[in-house]
Amino acid sequence: MSSKEREPAQILQGTLDLIVMRTLETMGPQHAYQIATRLEQVSDQLLSLNQGTLYPALVRLEQYGWIAGAWGRTENNREAKFYELTRAGRKALEKETERWRTMAALVERFLAEEA
Repeated sequence: MSSKEREPAQILQGTLDLIVMRTLETMGPQHAYQIATRLEQVSDQLLSLNQGTLYPALVRLEQYGWIAGAWGRTENNREAKFYELTRAGRKALEKETERWRTMAALVERFLAEEA
C-alpha cells in the first residue's frame, strides 16, 4: 500500500507534546511550519498537523516551561516564532519518553496475547 493510499494517523492524546519536544531536541530551534513539515516527513506523510492542532501544543509546552519561543526571521525573511527545548524540557522529554515506552510495551503485551 503506498503512502497515498494510507489513512492519515490520528495523534494519540499526550503524544503530540512528546514528538514536538523530540523534534526540537533533534533539529534545534524551529518555527511551527518547520516542525509540522518535519513531523510529516518522519511519519512518511501519515501525520498532517493543522494550525489548530500544533499551535495549542506549542503554547502549552511554552506555558509548562518546556520550550521557549523567540521571534526571528525565516530563510524567506518572514517573521516567525522559533521554538527551542529548555533545560526543563529536556528533563520532561526524558521522563515522557520513558513513560511512553512503558505504556507502549504494556499495550504490545495485550496485543500479543493469545486469544
